[in-house]
Amino acid sequence: MTKNILSRRACLQGMGLSLALPLLETMAAESGDSKSHKPPVRLGFMYMPHGVIMDQFWPADAESFLSSPPPALTSLQPVLDQCLLMKGISGVPIAPFNGAPHALELSTWLTAALPNAARRNEIDISISADQVAANYVGASTTLTSLELATMPQTWKENQEGLNEAYYSHCSFKSPTQPVPAEINPRNVLKRLFSTKEQSSGGGSSQQSPIGTSSLDQRMLDLVLGGARDLRRTLPSTDQKKLDEYLDSVRSVERRIAAIESRQKDAALEKAGVRSSRRNDSDSPPIEIKIPEGDKRSEYMQVMCDLAVLALQTDTTRVFTYIGSTPNGVSYPELGFNNQHHSQTHHNNEAEMVRKVAAITSFNIEQFAYMVKKMHGLREGEGTLLDNCILMWGSGLEDGNKHTRENLPFILAGKGGGSLRTGRFLPDTRGNQGDLLTTILTCAGIPLDRPIGIATKQLKEMRA
Repeated sequence: MTKNILSRRACLQGMGLSLALPLLETMAAESGDSKSHKPPVRLGFMYMPHGVIMDQFWPADAESFLSSPPPALTSLQPVLDQCLLMKGISGVPIAPFNGAPHALELSTWLTAALPNAARRNEIDISISADQVAANYVGASTTLTSLELATMPQTWKENQEGLNEAYYSHCSFKSPTQPVPAEINPRNVLKRLFSTKEQSSGGGSSQQSPIGTSSLDQRMLDLVLGGARDLRRTLPSTDQKKLDEYLDSVRSVERRIAAIESRQKDAALEKAGVRSSRRNDSDSPPIEIKIPEGDKRSEYMQVMCDLAVLALQTDTTRVFTYIGSTPNGVSYPELGFNNQHHSQTHHNNEAEMVRKVAAITSFNIEQFAYMVKKMHGLREGEGTLLDNCILMWGSGLEDGNKHTRENLPFILAGKGGGSLRTGRFLPDTRGNQGDLLTTILTCAGIPLDRPIGIATKQLKEMRA
């Protein structure tokens, strides 16, 4: 085994990739006791543009949060004890792009960073939080991450000269690589199952001995510590290059770890030892039914079902779902055809405010559908939701004024015990990057740098 370690390490060094990674989670099946397996923490992010009607979204106070939720949260009431709300999370200040609120509301949502002002017509922003997580956990699953959307990512506009992809993408694999999202549920279903089939027979023909690992935590600590020290001495452009390099290193070595893990599974199966990650008491995978009509609620719910199935079967541990994009969306199912964007510029006109509130409630209902389903699925000693952190939110506070000082967020799930839910925290002081950094840390993602503009962890979130 030592020879194999040195051989692979020498190969990586020849490629300029000398970073070693920590050991991936040990398979409970090694001992033959599937009941002892602790499920992994998974992450999901669901987006709605244009902000909310604030007095209909935020609870009146922390004491009445569970018993008397505001109108926008009514659909979540059965599972509010599984949710956490925090008021006071500010968005990324958008100067010098003050004329581009819609180009930036989605693109900054998971990056907590602004585009490069010197390259406005090109994609150059920051790796997004979901992809930071995917780089760490993605090698353990057949899909590194899953990106879903309700609408095509093709909006054409040129606010402040910014690239049109900023309007409709929230995931960025690197500062210059937006990740496209799939809008066809049949294609998503095919991708989930075809990827699993392809990966089941993949990997190298060489087998690693059971119970061994070639990953060296001390090496990782040494390299990351050196990288952090070096980063402090570099100008911002070189810091970005170093960050991209380290991200690519982590991705390559975790892919190697994934191959080793699958080889170990195969060896266990051959030896007659059950190597499934699932516990005997876990709920069976949910059934997916593709809707035939054009009701938006049915479409969004099947996309939510696909995300649930992907997490439940450990096909991926990270997903994003862009429920709608900043322009061109209407909701005839609610009894009116006005576009969402036009109604948000309501100037407090009562009927327009009513329609915006209805659209917000509709979108939260779809999130509630997913949360309730996950809460009803057994996993390990609890539920699938217990082992997830789901975030619903918007990149604007108020679509009427384009404010970003108090962004609406809902967190659901206990993150494997890392989050204390059933609470409304009315006086949080933090920003979008702080929130994302804390979420990733709660999910067990080690960070060598904060997300975007983050300056701290939000300790009040934790259990």
